[in-house]
Amino acid sequence: MESLRVINLGVEAGRKRILENVNLYIKNGQTFILFGPNGSGKSSLLSAIIGHPNYRIVKGRITFRGEDITNLSTDERVKRGIGIAFQNPPRVSGVKLIDMLRFCAKTAGLSGEEAEKRIEECAKIMEMEDMLDRPLNEGFSGGEVKRSELLQLMILNPDFLMLDEPDSGVDLENISIVGNAIKKLLERDKKDRKKSGLIITHTGHILDYVDADYGVVLFDGRISCIGDPYEILEHVRRYGYEACIKKCLEERRC
Repeated sequence: MESLRVINLGVEAGRKRILENVNLYIKNGQTFILFGPNGSGKSSLLSAIIGHPNYRIVKGRITFRGEDITNLSTDERVKRGIGIAFQNPPRVSGVKLIDMLRFCAKTAGLSGEEAEKRIEECAKIMEMEDMLDRPLNEGFSGGEVKRSELLQLMILNPDFLMLDEPDSGVDLENISIVGNAIKKLLERDKKDRKKSGLIITHTGHILDYVDADYGVVLFDGRISCIGDPYEILEHVRRYGYEACIKKCLEERRC
């Protein structure tokens, strides 16, 4: 059964075309790794899927579980089971982390003791019990910001997760917490998993924790390569993105 399908997608930000004819098909239980150089459109793709108003879909469509969500608002997409962790989320001085978590719990249909118990359990997993009364992301280290984002996702418990560079700016101590949390969120330790995901990475560190199914290279606003994520990462590290794409094109001709 399909989770997410992106069909001939064209996206503009301002008056600039960012994405052109992007096609992507992710089934239930699959996790894709999204590679690409800076400025290739990776974050723009995630923003378009979640319905960010600054990214206008001018061509194509997006379906989730068979439903066309192209014109739905962000909150409607979240209610249907799509979640996202941004690379650089805002710092909000007037909102405590616990308040945001309670809002996430309400969105997920939890309330009262059930919500508080879920927050307590997830905060313990993310080792953030002592940070719940602090302003959201304010004064947090890079690793703490990532853990805060993932903690919110754990409360929301979406069926499809999008993570924008969850392993960037994270030290060795935090990457273990972050990596294991993502593995748990995506149910990668289950054979009958239903959760799906799309993860952007530059470093590839997340692959030490998440055994992704496919790797996809986005280059110049288009998907140029798809294959084994570990092979793609190794080839990019050795030869760069252009050589990786050339290799993919040559293999298609064989």
